[in-house]
Amino acid sequence: MPEIVKLVECPRDAWQGLADFIPTELKADYLTELVRCGFKHIDAVSFVSPKHVKQMADSEDVIAKFNASVPKEIDAPEIIGIIVNEKGLERALATPGVTTIGYPYSISAYFRRANANMTREQSRTLVETLKKSTAAAQRDLVIYISMAFGNPYDEPWGPEIVEDTLEWLKDIRVRTVSLADTVGTASPQLVGDLYRQVKDHVGGIELGVHLHSRPEHAEEKILAAYEAGCRRFDSALTGLGGCPFAGDNLVGNIATEQVLDALRKKGADAGIESARLAKVLEMTHEIRAKYAHAPISM
Repeated sequence: MPEIVKLVECPRDAWQGLADFIPTELKADYLTELVRCGFKHIDAVSFVSPKHVKQMADSEDVIAKFNASVPKEIDAPEIIGIIVNEKGLERALATPGVTTIGYPYSISAYFRRANANMTREQSRTLVETLKKSTAAAQRDLVIYISMAFGNPYDEPWGPEIVEDTLEWLKDIRVRTVSLADTVGTASPQLVGDLYRQVKDHVGGIELGVHLHSRPEHAEEKILAAYEAGCRRFDSALTGLGGCPFAGDNLVGNIATEQVLDALRKKGADAGIESARLAKVLEMTHEIRAKYAHAPISM
C-alpha cells in the first residue's frame, strides 16, 4: 500500500501578491476545480486589510460562492483562512466554510515587526487567543513558523529557537504546525537536518513544511523533508507566489506538480486525480498569463 501524504494546495499564497485583481467568480471556480481534482486541504483565502493585500479583499464572497458550487457528492475540504490579527480572526470565524485558521508566527524579530508590527510577546499572546477562540468555535488552527530555516537579517537563529517555539506551541495545545522557509534560502541538507532535529519535540503535533525554492532545487528539498519523516507539504500549482522579500524572482512556492512527481518516486500517494489535474493546471497557466504577467520558470 502506498504511504498517504497530506498535500495542502495554496492558491492564497500564489495569488496574494498579484497586482491585477482576479475576479471573485474565477477564484471560486478555481477552488471548486481543486476539490474536483482531489485536493482535500486548501489554503484558500486571507482575512487581512485590503489596503495591504488588495487581492484578498473579497475573501468572504469567494468562500460563499465556493460553498454554493461544491458538488454535493464531494466531501467538504479543509479550507484554511490566514489571519494576522484579532480583526482578521473575527472575519474568519464569521465566514461559513472556513474550517481552519492559519497564523504566521515569525521567529525573526525584524520580519515580525515588518509584517505585523508586533513584539514577540504580543505575537505569542495572539496565538494563545487564537487557540482559545478556534477551540470555542470548533475550528482548527495551524501555526506557521516563519523563518524556521534561517533568515537574511543577521539575527540569532538556530534549531534551538525552533525547538523552543515548538515546545511552547505544544504546551498550549496547538496540534498543527508548518515550518516555513520564508525566503527560500534553506539547502536540502538544512531542510532534512532541521526537521529531524526538531520532530522529537512535537509529540502530538502534525508537523509539516511550507517551502519556497528556485525550481531546480525544489525536488531535493521535498525529498529531504520526506526522508526526514515529513508527511505534510504545502505547495502551489506551477510554483506561483512566494515571499516578496526573497530577492530572486525565481524563488517562489514549490510547484505542486514537482511535489507529486517527487512523492511518486517514493511510492507515496497524495490522492490527486491526474486526469483532472491537467484541467486545473490549464486554469493556473491562464491566471498567470492574464493576472501575473510572469513567466513560468520550470
